[in-house]
Order: sequence, then C-alpha cells, then structure tokens
Amino acid sequence: MTPEIAEIYGNKVRLRVCGLCWQEESLLLIMHRMGDNDFWAPPGGGVEYGEAIEDALKREFLEETGLTVAVEKFLFGCEFIKNPLHAVELFFEVKKVAGVLKSGYDPELQLIESAQFLSWKNVKNIPEKSLHGIINKCPDLDSLRQLRGFYSI
Repeated sequence: MTPEIAEIYGNKVRLRVCGLCWQEESLLLIMHRMGDNDFWAPPGGGVEYGEAIEDALKREFLEETGLTVAVEKFLFGCEFIKNPLHAVELFFEVKKVAGVLKSGYDPELQLIESAQFLSWKNVKNIPEKSLHGIINKCPDLDSLRQLRGFYSI
C-alpha cells in the first residue's frame, strides 16, 4: 500500500459498491497498479455523500471501464479490515447496456492498468495476494455467482 492510499483512506470506514459483470463465462475485472503491486477486483468504488448507491455504481463502471451498466440486483456484502483500511463493500449483479470496454481512469489514487473479461481459469491464475478477497473464497465460477449474505475478507 502506498502512503497516499493510507493517508486518504486510512483510519475511517469507507462504503464501496462493486459490480459483477459477466460476458458468457467470463468476469470483468480491473487491474489496479498500487505502488509496486497489482490488484485485480471487480469494478467499483466509493459512494460519495448524498449519492445513491445505484448511481455510484453506474458512475464507477463508466469511469473505470467505459461501460454503461444497468444494476440488476443486490448479491452480497463483505467487510475488509486491515489496519489502516476498513471497507464495507456491497456487490451487485450488473449488465452491460452500452459502451466499448476500455481501461478507464480512477480519480482516486490507484492507477488502472487494465479492464478485462477473464475466464475463471485466468482469474484463478492471478496470485492470491493480487486478487480481491471475495474471489479467493470461491473455488469455481458458480460459487461466486451464488454468493449471498455478508462475508469478512
């Protein structure tokens, strides 16, 4: 973690929204460059004060991927606590409605290197430390699609 990320997001609870977007048997993931490390996660980000959750998710998708999405349904939530970070994430199923996939931008500090639809085999080839914790909990594609409830990661 870079000092800039710790300074902006550290020592407070952050509410994030994330979307699982599927293209056949592939999952859309964003690769963030965070200092010397890569981090792969579903598109998403922080909810701004006064912003509706659905609007935040649509905004994050457009920024990070160039895609306009429809928010289909709430799936599950998870919490990440590792000093100095504390995030509560709400995951939704989303559907692409317009746009062409591109590696977008992140107005926060992480640099987006790539936005890709990846097969489950390719997802599981990403080192565990570089992959979002909720994905690491899933042994296969169907188990990720079926997650419901609230998880600590």
